[in-house]
Amino acid sequence: MDSGRIGEHGFLADGHSAALVDRAGSVNWWCPPRFDAPSVFGRLLDDRAGHWAIRPEEDFTSERSYLDETLVLRTVFTTRTGSVAVTDTLALEPGARGHEIGLRSPRVLARLVEGLTGEVPMRMEYQPRFEYGRVSAYLTGSDDGQIDGTAGACRLSLRANVPLDLGAGGATGRFTARSGTSHHFTLGYAETYGPGPPALPDADRVVADAVAGWRSWADLHRDQYRGRYREQVRRSALVVQGMTYQPSGAIVAAATTSLPEELGGDRNYDYRYVWVRDFSFTLQALWRAACPDEANRQFSWVSRAMGRIGDDPVPIMYGVHGERDLTEHPLDHLSGYAGSRPVFVGNNAWKQRQNDVLGEILDAAWLMRHYLDPMTPDVHHLLHALADQAVVDWRRPDAGMWEARDAERHYVSSKVQCWTALDRAVRFGPRIGDAGDVARWAAARDEVREVVLTRGWNERLGAYTGAFDSDQLDASVLLMPLVGFLPADDPRMRSTIDVVERGLSRDGLLRRWNDDPAGFVICSFWLVGCLAQAGEVDRARRLFERLAARVNDLGIYVEQIDQTTGEQLGNFPQAFSHIGLINAAGRLTEAEERFGASARQAVPTGAGTTEGARR
Repeated sequence: MDSGRIGEHGFLADGHSAALVDRAGSVNWWCPPRFDAPSVFGRLLDDRAGHWAIRPEEDFTSERSYLDETLVLRTVFTTRTGSVAVTDTLALEPGARGHEIGLRSPRVLARLVEGLTGEVPMRMEYQPRFEYGRVSAYLTGSDDGQIDGTAGACRLSLRANVPLDLGAGGATGRFTARSGTSHHFTLGYAETYGPGPPALPDADRVVADAVAGWRSWADLHRDQYRGRYREQVRRSALVVQGMTYQPSGAIVAAATTSLPEELGGDRNYDYRYVWVRDFSFTLQALWRAACPDEANRQFSWVSRAMGRIGDDPVPIMYGVHGERDLTEHPLDHLSGYAGSRPVFVGNNAWKQRQNDVLGEILDAAWLMRHYLDPMTPDVHHLLHALADQAVVDWRRPDAGMWEARDAERHYVSSKVQCWTALDRAVRFGPRIGDAGDVARWAAARDEVREVVLTRGWNERLGAYTGAFDSDQLDASVLLMPLVGFLPADDPRMRSTIDVVERGLSRDGLLRRWNDDPAGFVICSFWLVGCLAQAGEVDRARRLFERLAARVNDLGIYVEQIDQTTGEQLGNFPQAFSHIGLINAAGRLTEAEERFGASARQAVPTGAGTTEGARR
């Protein structure tokens, strides 16, 4: 497989941003100083948009892995003359451990080259391109081997212990990696008008400290998850941690922009933001696989980002600092991944009405209820206002959780999540409202349920469909048992699960709707959860294991996978996919404990809420 393909990249993180490295040793994406900043390496979207490669001169094969319980990547290249290892990491603040890692990362990318056997001629190519490839900086060298380049607001400094030759907008270097030798490359980012150039410690020091930092985080959570598939859950939890912007605690949906859902297609969106849609699923995953402190931090972030709720639609996505205006604009100078244009910065979904977010926040609050006692005034206002908005907004059409850009509709999943908001508000009761409020919320909840059961059901198909009075299947209805709207063994729900699986699934990959170009990973994990809650534990386990095998060689998921070719598509890594794995593993564990590993009987009514043990 071509080393430059989406799913063939490794993921590096430092609590502020991410870098992506392919199997051939090329850094093809890095956006210092934060996830949604302009790239300095953007070859993922255009060959001319910058990269940094270190690889053998001759033909090679490569194998790679993360150092245990870290996001430090080690790639071993083997040639006819020997072998060499390249270890890549984004630096963590020296000495930072546990929950402190990533808070003040130095924005340094380190690469350590170590000769293993024989002699391997190596080549380095350094081609930084600022502002998403628009600007090529003038580079200057110094006697101590440092290369500096400044363009606009950005400054990059590269230090190496091998000779480097400057060229037009880049640098190259050739050296030989011999058994027992090491070569150091350290690249640092700083603001042009900041306090000074970046500090550039030796790469071996950066690697050692990053290893210690990531392992200290893993040690804190080692015993948190006690269910099945622990290795996969721990890896996914580490990826989600890597997607976290540590200064605020916000978790971005993905590290990239405009990687296509379909090769050559135009559904290419910027995912380097924070979706409220993902919120309750993220908190469930953190609750299971991390710790309550991190889940509580997430809730604090969203309550600050939302501020005081008024009459306008609830904002559905934010920047990592809570920014609301994420206006979308194209980067017309970029050709796009595999010619898939347009390339976008920003995402106009921020303007949409998506009524499902009401339920997702209140569901998350209910999960965290013991940590919201005593409840602060801002959280009290937020939950009360969202419940009140659900009373009104459930009647309105919206863009739905898949963010349709053509027209608003009465999406079933949006109505179900309005029900979730009202249901959780009623459960909170006097903690967020008086007796009149609770009675009003309960009446609206019951009305929503009745309308969904009537207008969401398609008798001819034998399934709940994507929108009221529709004949189009939609995987989002699988949320109905997962939020407790209906038990998975309800006859109509059980029929829906079967119809959706037959109509939208192939080889275990479930599309979101009929014309969706590829399987959407989290939807497939929702199916695992539904089957488990319906008592079909053996089927759920087999499906989970097929999905778990769909990661790349480093245990990382994309957003979508082509049902025919297995091509990994969409923005990368995809936090939603890893969150889906964690929650599916927990639901499967709970079902096995309740019914046995091969049980096929149905789950009793009432199962399927987000309450329960962290497993």
